[in-house]
Amino acid sequence: MILGCGYTGQRVARYFLGQGHRVLATTRDSAKLVHINGLEIVRLPTAIPNNTRVLHSIPPAGSSGILQQLGNAPQRLVYISSTAVYGAATEVNEHTRPHPDTEKARARLAAEQDVLQHFSSALILRPAAIYGPGRGVQESMKTGAYAMGDNFVSRIHVDDLAAICEAALRSDLSGAYPVADDEPCTTREIGEFCLKLFHKEPFETKDAARVAARVTSNRRVDGTAIRRLLNVTLQYPSYRVGVPACLVNNRV
Repeated sequence: MILGCGYTGQRVARYFLGQGHRVLATTRDSAKLVHINGLEIVRLPTAIPNNTRVLHSIPPAGSSGILQQLGNAPQRLVYISSTAVYGAATEVNEHTRPHPDTEKARARLAAEQDVLQHFSSALILRPAAIYGPGRGVQESMKTGAYAMGDNFVSRIHVDDLAAICEAALRSDLSGAYPVADDEPCTTREIGEFCLKLFHKEPFETKDAARVAARVTSNRRVDGTAIRRLLNVTLQYPSYRVGVPACLVNNRV
């Protein structure tokens, strides 16, 4: 079952359907899922088969009461959170304690704790910035809505995040782990990389002050632990291979 079957969840749904499993999904916009053959779109509360494995990716603001609605049906629950829970930490790994410093981040951490309290077989994944076809710096650059700076950002390609979610659902690993690829970089480095891909010269960012104001983190994330424990190898270990792949395969 995929709670909030969006950008990442659709990939996970397709994988398990391809393995012959029954897959249920909740979504705010069912029209976006009609292309996934065999997917059963449901609305909570609904009867959920016992021993269901659940991927939960609904943000805190939209998930009030959802764990209670699941009851005792889940055999396994994997919750997709965010590295925002680490707050101002500039170096993050599996040992870094969360210290949220915004209301949204505090809500994320509270949601994590709620999951761990409700389900003994639960795993929290805290992905860095998720990018992929139709999403990421390569898309922002096209419209000029991108500001280059010296702050570090870690990323994870959506296909790699989906692979980690798939392995996590099949495992019995518990706890909370950051998820990221192997090459954090500054926003300037990836911006200049994209400009070279597009054969463009540096440009004046549209409404640079507004875009720069959205820069809220300077964080390098080590995501090797969760991959080692789940035996997952990244398909896109760096933006240097991930971004060009997005331009070739633009399926969202």
